[in-house]
Amino acid sequence: MDIIGLKRGSVLLFLVFLLIACEQQRESKQYPLHYSDAIFGTSFTIKASLVPSTIKTSELRVQVKQLLDKLNGQMSTYQADSELSIINANQSSEWLTVSTDLYSVLRQANEISKLSQGAFDITIGPLVNLWGFGPDPMSFVVPEKIEIDRQLKKTGYKKLLFDDKTHKIKKLTPELYVDLSAIAKGYAVDQVGLLLETKGISNYMVEIGGELRLKGKNISNEPWRIAVEKPAIEMGIIQKVLPLSDISLATSGDYRNFFESDGVRFSHTIDPRFGMPIKHKLASITILSDTTMKADALATALMVLGAEEGYKMAEQENIAALFIIKTEDGFKEKATPVFLNTLR
Repeated sequence: MDIIGLKRGSVLLFLVFLLIACEQQRESKQYPLHYSDAIFGTSFTIKASLVPSTIKTSELRVQVKQLLDKLNGQMSTYQADSELSIINANQSSEWLTVSTDLYSVLRQANEISKLSQGAFDITIGPLVNLWGFGPDPMSFVVPEKIEIDRQLKKTGYKKLLFDDKTHKIKKLTPELYVDLSAIAKGYAVDQVGLLLETKGISNYMVEIGGELRLKGKNISNEPWRIAVEKPAIEMGIIQKVLPLSDISLATSGDYRNFFESDGVRFSHTIDPRFGMPIKHKLASITILSDTTMKADALATALMVLGAEEGYKMAEQENIAALFIIKTEDGFKEKATPVFLNTLR
């Protein structure tokens, strides 16, 4: 398994397919570029409606895979020799020079952390592992509060410093561990999209593990139609279909990856501020943004904050967000004004 693993649980395993289901059902024409493969412990799909005659799609596929492999080699926590793994293993508090790609992702993560007042935090790894939702097999055991507090002392986005002039970072706590599973996949989607654009391709869809970047029109010369899954245990039910162009999308859900102990449900989504699984009624959230990296991180941040606190932040910051909230009668939708305006 690579960078992302199963960040948002089994919901992503299905969203990989569901989010493009409407396109597949409507299409009868063949895309000049249709490329699917595996990366980051999940899958990706690329479709382009128009490809310049000067572009060889076989060569473009190779270039895409090389780009994704490069990013994985920079940001994976599963590869011991990745750039990020080497930084995590470094037990000093010295300034460390990092690559441009990695610095961009770390910097954006820090901005979302500040914006959400710590609801998004790429140093949360020790807490995720403690609760059994990390790379090790799930233990289904509720940790003691003293151990939660001990791991909380190892985390905190404020313990990672940045020097924008030199592209260096510094860990104030030597054992600080950075995990980019909630943002790196979005960055990879954006970079693939930019690669396509350098080749003169302006009508495309790039999807990695359910995160999407959409440009122009589909093969039918219409907006891309993206399905958002109903956040229920049953798989395959569509909650909403979004016609989209020239925008990025990310969805975070909290309805399949959890465990129960003594009748209490413990979510895989951990609140970095308190070291505890979330307990609110927000079932899933979909973010529309100018970059997939930003949408990816914001989906996690607002999922942690919940329907009330998350909606307040989204409204204040003009974030296009669709909240799907659990109620006694099923689910209700609540969208921010900018989300509704984006669909008009």
